[in-house]
Amino acid sequence: MILQKLVILPMHQTVGKYLIITGVILLLAGAVIYFSQGRLKWLGNLPGDIRIVKDNYRIYIPLTTIILLSILLTLVFNIIKKLF
Repeated sequence: MILQKLVILPMHQTVGKYLIITGVILLLAGAVIYFSQGRLKWLGNLPGDIRIVKDNYRIYIPLTTIILLSILLTLVFNIIKKLF
């Protein structure tokens, strides 16, 4: 039986690691948006996104976009969690 050594990192190292991972994810997302050059116009106009436009007000509720981004971020964070 192989015993695994439990490594407990100090609080500042754990928080620092998560901040670095979050920064890398934000950097990659920013690069994708910057270099997409208008190819992501569909992202806010999916079927299921609610738009109500009246004479003096507009309401926009991006339900489908939020669900899609939630699923994508869940997958990314689960992959990162398995790697680290």
